[in-house]
Amino acid sequence: MLHEYRDIITKLKIDDAHFAKIFEKHNELDQKILDVEEGREHLDQLVLEKLKKEKLSLKDEAYAIIIKYKKENNL
Repeated sequence: MLHEYRDIITKLKIDDAHFAKIFEKHNELDQKILDVEEGREHLDQLVLEKLKKEKLSLKDEAYAIIIKYKKENNL
């Protein structure tokens, strides 16, 4: 997720507990969705779509935190 911000993400995961939590939740959802799409797990299609929307929402929130951090630190 957001690989071009790897250094900032590493810093935020250490310094910002909320960011670390949403980053971890995003990765958990990403793995669950991948498991369903590759047939290792089965979910109702509506549930899968809900998980995808939640994952996207977490990514948007993480991105907003990264952009705020960049502005605050003149990066």
